[in-house]
Amino acid sequence: MKKIYCLLFLVAFAACQKKDKHQEINKLFQEDIRLLIEKAAQLKQSVESDSAEAQIQEQFLEAHQGYKKVELLSEYYSPAVSKSINGPAIPEFEENDNITVNPEGFQVIEELVFPKYDKKNKKELLQEIGVLSANLIRLEKVANSNELTDAHVFDAMRLEVYRIITLGITGFDSPVVLNSLPEASISLETIEKYYRVYLENKEISSAPQVLGILEKGKKYLQSNNNFNAFDRAYFIKEILNPLSKGLFKTQAELGIPLMKEQKGLKVTSQTLFDKDAFDPDAFSGFPDYKTTPEKIALGKKLFNDPILSGNNTRSCASCHHAEKAFTDGLEKAVSLDGKSMIQRNTPTLANIAFQRVFFADSRVSYLEDQAIAVIKNENEMHGSLEKSALAIQKKAQYVKDFKTAFAKGEINEFTIKNALGSYIRSLSHYDAKFDHYMQNKTSFAADEKAGFNLFAGKAKCATCHFIPLTNGTVPPNFDKSESEILGVPDKNKKLDGDLGKFVITQAAIHKHSFKTPTIRNIELTAPYMHNGVYKTLEEVIDFYDQGGGLGLGFDLPNQTLPEDKLNLTVKEKKQLIAFMKTLTDKKFLKKS
Repeated sequence: MKKIYCLLFLVAFAACQKKDKHQEINKLFQEDIRLLIEKAAQLKQSVESDSAEAQIQEQFLEAHQGYKKVELLSEYYSPAVSKSINGPAIPEFEENDNITVNPEGFQVIEELVFPKYDKKNKKELLQEIGVLSANLIRLEKVANSNELTDAHVFDAMRLEVYRIITLGITGFDSPVVLNSLPEASISLETIEKYYRVYLENKEISSAPQVLGILEKGKKYLQSNNNFNAFDRAYFIKEILNPLSKGLFKTQAELGIPLMKEQKGLKVTSQTLFDKDAFDPDAFSGFPDYKTTPEKIALGKKLFNDPILSGNNTRSCASCHHAEKAFTDGLEKAVSLDGKSMIQRNTPTLANIAFQRVFFADSRVSYLEDQAIAVIKNENEMHGSLEKSALAIQKKAQYVKDFKTAFAKGEINEFTIKNALGSYIRSLSHYDAKFDHYMQNKTSFAADEKAGFNLFAGKAKCATCHFIPLTNGTVPPNFDKSESEILGVPDKNKKLDGDLGKFVITQAAIHKHSFKTPTIRNIELTAPYMHNGVYKTLEEVIDFYDQGGGLGLGFDLPNQTLPEDKLNLTVKEKKQLIAFMKTLTDKKFLKKS
């Protein structure tokens, strides 16, 4: 009888051991949330008791580092709550509800506490800490109902590595005090804590390497804690990329499956910089939009055919020249009537598939809709897809091409726009020196490397032009594309009158707001800005260096670009440009 009981106990124990890994991690997660709630309470108490500024600031830093201990799973399972806890300190317009939502959380509190704490703001500060505490309690409740799996945990760990690269060491979520490097160390500690849970009673060949990388990373952060001087290129290439590869390998060794969802960043990517790491079709929205070689070939033909314009004189290629990375080199394109100018600068089509909205004012969400909007615009092509379809149906070769590209062989608005969208998506594959550098296939010159470190550090470029896409699609989930208010001048050095996204939403916070574009192939896409006001990269950098429109003296209370001067030296500006030139894809270098 005793033997039977012992056997049953061993079976039960083994079953618990098998399923307990993710449960143990959830327990650690919940413990860290409780500690974070305590840190927030201590911060509140210090403010209430009028403690010294240094103590309040120190307790803020401790609380924010406490958030870094929960960020890995908080961002993964509770993105909405996490945004309330640690989102950017700028208002956001909820288009579905037509309301403007004020920011809240750590970044708002940071601006009240740093660089100096003014006791006049005590009431507001306590109110914000109260909101933060309430959101932390929300997080605690949600965490109690989380249904973790091992696959989710490993996915979340790799996403946290990508978050360190894109939002952590760039200063995105510590914009005032720039405490990003110590916080990155906390993030690595959390990855290690969760990772070690999977090593209990296991022989994993990749584990020593992963643990060694984590230790190396923590030591490097401790020894190199100057935000502006930090070598991000080294840290990403030698520590974070190998770390995400190691986590991927361990997951495979443990037999834990990858997630099955189709994501913008492929779940099969071992690093953020893998060749073809991003899936253009995952950004397209619908299964029947799926890109095929046959659709691409047809789309390219239509792209270059004036049959889509109202007077058969202009094609898409008339304003998007392949040798200029699919721009036209003009301040603004000439309207179809040959007299006036189109409202805005012609954007590049190269690599634009990796976005969630299109046009400078973000008015459409899919490439197919962008194609229709341009064709129908009376100033651009003044065409009709219905009439174009009738004309195309009369051409035998097109009839054959559509039968090859589409199962039913139909020639209609959908198949025309889908062929065009497929061709444009095919232009989105990174093959620049920067990509090869991150893949350890080439080296950077000293100025190129220094330029990257400036781009992702002191110059703050990467806080809007996120690595590696260098557009405004927010990592690491890449499910939303941002717009910004910069205060771009016109030719007369006054605030440009184009109201941008405001025309679409009528939301006051969107006045002069424009989508953050990709800066891939930027050396080929001059002139710059939505109005083409700047002819050189030097002019663009000078504009940012001065603090945008506010730095130029414009009245622009809703500017999202920090107005503080960057204080870049002449040498640093040249290094930034040297780096940006490494973003030119090989296919365009051959033609330039």
